Amino acid sequence: MSHILVTDDDATTRQMIRGVLKKYGHTVTTASDGVSALRAMQKKQFDLVLLDIWMPKMTGLGLLGRLHEEKHIPKIIVMTSDQTSDTLLTAMRGHVYQFLKKPLDAEMLRITVDNALSSTPSAPPIEVLSAQPHWVELLVPCEQSVVYRVQSFLSHLESGLPADVVEKVGYAFRELLNNAIEWGGRLDPNLKVRISYIRTKKMLMYRLDDPGPGFDLHNLKHAALNNPEEDPMAHMKAREEKGLRPGGLGLLLTQQMVDELVYNEARNEVVLIKYL
Repeated sequence: MSHILVTDDDATTRQMIRGVLKKYGHTVTTASDGVSALRAMQKKQFDLVLLDIWMPKMTGLGLLGRLHEEKHIPKIIVMTSDQTSDTLLTAMRGHVYQFLKKPLDAEMLRITVDNALSSTPSAPPIEVLSAQPHWVELLVPCEQSVVYRVQSFLSHLESGLPADVVEKVGYAFRELLNNAIEWGGRLDPNLKVRISYIRTKKMLMYRLDDPGPGFDLHNLKHAALNNPEEDPMAHMKAREEKGLRPGGLGLLLTQQMVDELVYNEARNEVVLIKYL
């Protein structure tokens, strides 16, 4: 059973969240403002806090700043309708686990809470190196659960872009980050992938730098990218021989989703570019 604190100045929202979480066996405490939330956290250890940004007496951002003084800091999911980059980036610096966009969807709420509670508590946090709206730089631990968190966070910064662009770039970025964490970092949460997100008027660019030694693209027999024309399914045989899970289409599809995909010589750094 998990102990969850819900902070929101809207009674209807608190009631809705309480109903969803109690249905799945969680113990829920509520607070209507930032000061009450901080007092509750000083009296009791919570596994998770669902934190609204704009609350009376003390904002959610103000509360995040105060938490650094506390001995126990629970995982935090920020709930907000404020999608401005300054708010999101400030919250990210407060080691927020995830963001939920208001108005809340009950199923997305359940999934996000489950993911937060099931993730490794000792995993290093996502570190923010640069927090400019046009240039975000992160250091993320090589842990599989971080992929969804990072993509969800960065997707908020892509507001205003056509839906098909967001979908294609999202797929390509997710594939590259999964590869960096799984193959470059060997799923070791003590190792980090450096991610840069750069947005200009004419392009969207991601750069990923993983801690691995790199790879030789031509030796990836388990990737569909290297299939000979006469045998389009050759990679499936190679994956079966290596005991790998089904797949191998990622790099091939990624190349088709973006305008440019550029690797360094060792191939442990990659730049993804989509022109706008």
